Amino acid sequence: MQNLPHIPVLYREVAETFSSCETGVLVDCTMGYGGHSSLLLEAHPKLRLVGIDRDETAIAFSKERLAPFGDRVDIRKGRFSEVLKTVIEEIGAENICGVLADIGVSSLQLDEKGRGFSFESETLDMRMDPRSPLSASDVVNTYGREALERVLREYGELPHAAKVASAIVRQRPFYSAKALAEAVRPYGMRGKKIHPATLVMQAIRIEVNDELGELRRLLDVIEAACLPSATIGIIAFHSLEDRIVKQRFAQWSKSCICPPDAMRCTCGGDHALGRAKPKKPITAKADELGENPRSRSAKLRRFEMRCHER
Repeated sequence: MQNLPHIPVLYREVAETFSSCETGVLVDCTMGYGGHSSLLLEAHPKLRLVGIDRDETAIAFSKERLAPFGDRVDIRKGRFSEVLKTVIEEIGAENICGVLADIGVSSLQLDEKGRGFSFESETLDMRMDPRSPLSASDVVNTYGREALERVLREYGELPHAAKVASAIVRQRPFYSAKALAEAVRPYGMRGKKIHPATLVMQAIRIEVNDELGELRRLLDVIEAACLPSATIGIIAFHSLEDRIVKQRFAQWSKSCICPPDAMRCTCGGDHALGRAKPKKPITAKADELGENPRSRSAKLRRFEMRCHER
């Protein structure tokens, strides 16, 4: 087996989340280096897996890494919301035992400076799929001040979004992530254990890859498919992602969908798609926090679907 470039986050918690997924098909929506995929395939010899990624480098690596599992593995390239919908149509919702998604940028992409995700990168790209039309350079160098402010406020939750947007417009064009990070450093978070430009870069990356939109579409596909007995596990790394997952899981858990001002229930009270288990997010244990700094902000939410045909 190849040497792993990184340790998958929450590896024990992911194994526990899908411990009942012994047969059927598990869909790993964000395959990356195949860390979670290989862990689950090794744990469950009868399990089949569909791995999805937008990144050709990730796909090439995982094809080699997961080769020992033979025809139990089906690797596909594309946006996970689109590919998952196709997989469900092909094999049937009843055959899917689990859906895993590790949302956000992967260690693979962060580690390759040429991809423009790193603060030290000499390029300004940030595309998870290099063939996508919109790059970080497009956002930074062509968006108007108000459009940039919206991106920084909505996706970076920056209190001084207007000042940062004005500074970017005033100093552009930028040709590297490194130069951009230095330009916005004076407006960054103080007294934190993160780079001052972290939230700015995060916001631009989310815009480039439509990450929150893609997460919502993934949840829409899962909901519409009415998976009868699947475990859903979604790992988020910042509050915007986690909030979307938390709210959707809460919505799926409701039996009554009558309007809040209804005098009595008229919907039948049988609309819950399952339950969040547990209700609070699962986080890394102390030893993993020491071994893998990326796990510090990782939150895993689990939902057990018990959906009937509607």
